[in-house]
Amino acid sequence: MATPASLIALEEHFAAPGLLPEAAEVSFFDPDQLVAIERLLPELAEERLRAMDEAGIQIAVLSQTAPGVQGIRNTSEAVTCAHQANNHLQRSLELHPKRFRGFAALALQDVDAACAELSRCVEELGFVGALVNGCSQQRFLDDSGFAPFWRTLERLRVPLYLHPGIPAESPRSRLPQLEGATWAWTADTAEHALRLVVSGVFERHPDAQVILGHMGETLPFLLWRLDSRFAVTRYASQLQGRPSEVIRRHIHITTSGVCDPAPLRCAIETMGIDRVLFATDYPYEDIALAGRWIQNTPLSASEREAIGYQNARQLLKLNT
Repeated sequence: MATPASLIALEEHFAAPGLLPEAAEVSFFDPDQLVAIERLLPELAEERLRAMDEAGIQIAVLSQTAPGVQGIRNTSEAVTCAHQANNHLQRSLELHPKRFRGFAALALQDVDAACAELSRCVEELGFVGALVNGCSQQRFLDDSGFAPFWRTLERLRVPLYLHPGIPAESPRSRLPQLEGATWAWTADTAEHALRLVVSGVFERHPDAQVILGHMGETLPFLLWRLDSRFAVTRYASQLQGRPSEVIRRHIHITTSGVCDPAPLRCAIETMGIDRVLFATDYPYEDIALAGRWIQNTPLSASEREAIGYQNARQLLKLNT
């Protein structure tokens, strides 16, 4: 079992000033639940640290909550907001350097500005990667225009956390009961990740690494079928290797928002133990529940250590 305050959690959200989700973007939430979440999102001090201590979390990697700067239509405004959000986060990292790390918010509406901001955040501010909330101006990250961004990630040797945002195309047939994290965000983010796989992004950028939350947005459970059905398409010859092989080389997953031993065991068996990391999805999920679950769910000692903190140390190059 992991020792107290040893866990490293990779999907821990905050909201910088001016970047709380708008009412229309989270209208599916129960109003009382939303009030509680919105109270916690801006707080980066004593209350959050107490919650981390209760959950046994030593380090939280903080990221701007969705939709964040991806939800800003005006490009220059998005660039400014990303810069300000990262500076805001840095001030909290400086106050609690042993407890917090940061994923950069990036305005990919302007790819050159996003590359410069990512370089600043990693090289000057000490951030450990970037988190992007879905599409920017309806563009998926397999768009050829994002090639400089992938090259920057490779040069800096940091991962991209691909998190749900506002779905690029919301089917008219979708029931409102399935909006948000219940299903819509999962479906959109899984498709976004698969676009990276089948479009050859990882073949063009062989050192790129991506993290998916929520136990891999269902992908670990579909690897066999992805291989089987992709093999009989006219596009199979365009990919060097099976989709599952690309996924296992380039995608890591976290347990954020899924405290269930059955999908965790499936993820370990399909992805490999070194590709599974711990996260809580705070404050959207119960951080104490997530901490108790990972420390008590059926795992070997080596598996618990790998998921709880060792994989994060290696991927994020943490000296803890």
